[in-house]
Amino acid sequence: MNDVIDFIHTNRDRYVEELKQFLAIPSISAMPEHKDDVRRCAEWAAAEMARVGLENVRVIDTAGHPLVYADWLHAEGAPTALFYGHYDVQPVDPLDLWKTPPFEAAVRDGDIYARGACDDKGQVFVHFKAIEAHMKKTGRLPINMKVILEGEEEVGSENLGPYVREHAGELAADMVLISDTEMFDRGVPSLCYGLRGLAYMQIDLRGTKGDLHSGQYGGAVANPANVMGHLIAQLKDKSGTIKIPGFYDDVRELREEERAEFKRLPFDEKAVKKHLGAPRFAGERSYSLLERMWARPTLDVNGLLSGWTGEGAKTVIPAVAMAKVSMRLVPNQHPDKIAELFEAYVKKIAPKTVELKVTRLHGAFPWMTDFDNVYVQAAGRALEKGFGKRPVFTREGGSIPVVADFQAALNVPVVLFGFGLPDDNLHAPNEKFNLDNF
Repeated sequence: MNDVIDFIHTNRDRYVEELKQFLAIPSISAMPEHKDDVRRCAEWAAAEMARVGLENVRVIDTAGHPLVYADWLHAEGAPTALFYGHYDVQPVDPLDLWKTPPFEAAVRDGDIYARGACDDKGQVFVHFKAIEAHMKKTGRLPINMKVILEGEEEVGSENLGPYVREHAGELAADMVLISDTEMFDRGVPSLCYGLRGLAYMQIDLRGTKGDLHSGQYGGAVANPANVMGHLIAQLKDKSGTIKIPGFYDDVRELREEERAEFKRLPFDEKAVKKHLGAPRFAGERSYSLLERMWARPTLDVNGLLSGWTGEGAKTVIPAVAMAKVSMRLVPNQHPDKIAELFEAYVKKIAPKTVELKVTRLHGAFPWMTDFDNVYVQAAGRALEKGFGKRPVFTREGGSIPVVADFQAALNVPVVLFGFGLPDDNLHAPNEKFNLDNF
């Protein structure tokens, strides 16, 4: 093992330069104009996996963006790990807030800045380079490995879930390993044992055939922008409690031992507030900030669109208004049931003066695992060896849609083995990845 570690240290600078090549590909899965870039990124990842010594490498076409598969299965008698990651990234807007171009990776103060640096190309690349080091110095891996990468994680993993279910035999393993999460804090190695799920909705309102002069028709027709404001205001009360009937019926409450573990974590609320630039935290006051972020369901407006938003004045009553709304879900909540409750409630409170359309965009199941299983414990020992301290056990507020699919289809434990940091600006300008963690 010392030879492997020495190889990694010796090749550190080369690893960073190769990571920059991976990060340079604008694989934005949500934007059709980047479809060719997404495929190019899949092909780059496939070529890199073949170069580091993985076998049976192939790019797999789907109805959307491609999957990439590879394996190495020569460790007789050893367990098999299925590693999952994604090579697609979020859009980069607002572009003017980036200090350096988002697809020209830059190293500053020990961090590498680029879109996808942490989510998830940098964390995928950690495993590529670990595989390379083992193969170069020993000619083999200590366990069997299968790798599956997707290009649609940022848009709901629509095609990976069905693929996993249909190819469960091909993907069979003893455990699933995922590096798409973060450490609790700098220098605090962490294993995540729970994720929130997601129900993502869109509300569209139409008042008239086209925009109208607000002087001629103001007071006579409904303004969809005003109506949308009233609808949104009725989704939550002032305390942050969601008002949709039945929304909390299936919520699994935190166990007292979980709440006690959360309290022991080195969490500085004042420092977090300062980092975020928030004047005050919001949400359910009967729960701690960590509990609200990790283990309570939420409802948030992610986008609003209506009327004139250019410079100067244009006195119109807009014909349409649109809102995108996401709900993060906790264990025992079902995304389809929550979507149905949301739709029924919005239809009930919407006035008849506008046409209403509610669309389900995508969803994901919440997930939890037992942190006393053998593979989670093995990951904990690995982190302790690497960081020199025992990891903490955490939950996360985000979603990785395919985690529940893996656990259901393969019936094996999932280990979330992340190396990001809370201030890595995921989905925001100036996304970064700490090179010490890398």
